[in-house]
Amino acid sequence: MSITGLVLRFAAPLPRVEDYQRFLFLGPHPDDIEIGAGATAAKLCSQGKEVCFLICTDGRYGLGSAPKGTTPEELVSIRREEARRSAEMLGVRDLRFLDFSDGALYKTDELLRAVAGVIGDFQPDVVFAPDPDVTSECHRDHLNVGKIAKTLACFAPYPELMAAYGARSAPIRALALYFTAKANRFVNTRGFLEKQLDAVFRCHLSQFPTGSAEGKAIRLYLRLRSADFGLRCCSTAAEGFRVLGQTQMHCLPEAEN
Repeated sequence: MSITGLVLRFAAPLPRVEDYQRFLFLGPHPDDIEIGAGATAAKLCSQGKEVCFLICTDGRYGLGSAPKGTTPEELVSIRREEARRSAEMLGVRDLRFLDFSDGALYKTDELLRAVAGVIGDFQPDVVFAPDPDVTSECHRDHLNVGKIAKTLACFAPYPELMAAYGARSAPIRALALYFTAKANRFVNTRGFLEKQLDAVFRCHLSQFPTGSAEGKAIRLYLRLRSADFGLRCCSTAAEGFRVLGQTQMHCLPEAEN
C-alpha cells in the first residue's frame, strides 16, 4: 500500500455499517438481497434496526427453475410472494417493489428516479447494492442497480441534486456493495447463516426447487463464502462488503484498494 493509501486509511477510516440505524437493501431481482447479504439483514433486524428491502425489477424472466408452462406474468406474482415470505423469515417488515421489467427492459433514468424516491422516503443511513465494478458481472440489471446506488449514495445528501430527481435528500453515510470481489468490511453473522439459507431455499422455490443441482451448488457456495469471510473477522461466519463512506466516494482513487 502507498503512503497516500496509509494516510487515507487513518485520516478517513471506512464506516462500520453496523454502527448505524437505518438500512436500505437494493435487489435487482427477488432473491438477490438474500443471496448477497441475507445474513447481515437478519442480524440487523434482530438488533432492532430499521431495514427496508427494495426489489427493483419483477424477475419475470427467471424461468429456468419455475414450473413448466409458467408465463412471465404468472412468475411475477409467484416471485413477489416468495420475496414476501423470505423477507418475513429474515425479520424485514418494510418490503417494497418497483414495477420495472427484468432484463433491463426499461430506461435507466426512470429506474434511478424511482430508487431516488424511495431513498428520500426511507431516509437510510446505509445503502446496500450489488457491486457494479466486478469485471465478471454480466447481468445488466445488477450493473444498473449498482451504478444507480453509487450515484445516489453520493448525491443523496444534497437537496438541490435530489430535487432534480424529484426526491428528498437523505443523510446517507455509507454504501455497502455486495457480490463484490474487493470486500473491505466484514459483518460477523455467526448464528444467522442458517436463517439466510432458509430464506433462499425454503422461500425462493421458483428459482431453487428442493434438491435441484443449482440450489445445492449455491448453498455450498454460501457456506464456503461465509466461512472464508468469517476468518477475516475471527468468526465462524461473516459476510463481506466493499464499503465506501462519503469521503471515499469521489476524488480519492486510493479508496479502490
